Amino acid sequence: MKSCIVLCVLSVAVMALARPEEAHYTDRYDSVDLDEILGNRRLMVPYIKCILDQGKCAPDAKELKEHIREALENECGKCTETQKNGTRRVIGHLINHEDAYWKELTAKYDPQSKFTAKYEKELKEIKH
Repeated sequence: MKSCIVLCVLSVAVMALARPEEAHYTDRYDSVDLDEILGNRRLMVPYIKCILDQGKCAPDAKELKEHIREALENECGKCTETQKNGTRRVIGHLINHEDAYWKELTAKYDPQSKFTAKYEKELKEIKH
């Protein structure tokens, strides 16, 4: 009986130690050229339409769409560093150059502006 208890305790301990740190989103699309997409509306608009449920989704856009709400809510806690930096670049671009789309996206994914307001404050360019 004692050996059974010891075995159970050891099994639980091993499982607890083997538990991975917080899992990250897939890095499969981390090499996507954001500059090319953000610099070309013909490439950028389909991504936005996908995320707004207004168009077809490429695999990388579909992956983003599946995680966008969670990433906003947990400050990109499961994002790789590349994804965190890319997210800030994309959000900054949308805030400063695509205001109508930014408003549509925030209305869909953060209607109370609980999460996006900080991005707007941090990433809004001062225009004179």
